[in-house]
Amino acid sequence: MPNLKDIRRRISTVEKTQQITRAMRMVAGAKLRRAQDAIESARPYAERMRSTLDEVARSTRDVEHPLLEQREARSVEVVIVTSDRGLCGAFNANVIKAAQGAIGARADAAELAITTAGRKGREFFKRTHAAALRDDYPQEGWVTYAQASHLASALSKRYADGDVDEVVLIYSEFVSTMNQSPRVVPLLPLVTSGESAEGDESLPYEIEPSPEKLLATLIPRAVEVEIFRALLENQAGEHAARMAAMESATRNTEELIETLTLQYNRARQAAITKELVEIVSGAEAL
Repeated sequence: MPNLKDIRRRISTVEKTQQITRAMRMVAGAKLRRAQDAIESARPYAERMRSTLDEVARSTRDVEHPLLEQREARSVEVVIVTSDRGLCGAFNANVIKAAQGAIGARADAAELAITTAGRKGREFFKRTHAAALRDDYPQEGWVTYAQASHLASALSKRYADGDVDEVVLIYSEFVSTMNQSPRVVPLLPLVTSGESAEGDESLPYEIEPSPEKLLATLIPRAVEVEIFRALLENQAGEHAARMAAMESATRNTEELIETLTLQYNRARQAAITKELVEIVSGAEAL
């Protein structure tokens, strides 16, 4: 049985750990409120962007744009969004697992490229698919639209130039504080619902300027918005997962402190009993 000094030292260590986990939980909770407000504000914009793109595409039968061109997927690029930091439970592991499934489903592709947005995903695939790694976009600080625009520009250029035939976006969608769901989204080629429409007759209004000019602006912006939404979803999910993980860790430290305190009291009681026995034995010997 460990002595009293060792138990006291361990209790002190666990109490310090509890202070850290409690503080991290409070910080994650504060960041979550801001991140949740950001993604809830971005979702309607992203959905409206998609519906506007579909409406414009329905106004013309032959929509031509490099990002709409569908090709045989001989070269595939997978964009994986994770966090830069850990201590958020299985948040990153679930995204990586979904990414491995998407990569396995495209194993027949002649060429595979992996782009990461987040240090945790980069570290994992550096061990498993080092030869396929391409670009890295660490999420330093708060997510900004400029980050999404930079990533979207690089992906769109490679697709338009024919360097890749398919781009897949994988991230964790923020569903609730306790639920973050990995999503695998085909990003490029961009698919619109206008392909099956009946031209101008399906719309009760005219579009100015021409649909072609609007699409030239809307399609690259739609790619940016989709990536921006993925980054915001991932950001909110990360803080929610970290808050839940730190709350669980705090509860575990409380239980461990109770167990150690009980163990300390029993050891102290045993030591006192032993001293009393020694005193009585010494008195009887005299």
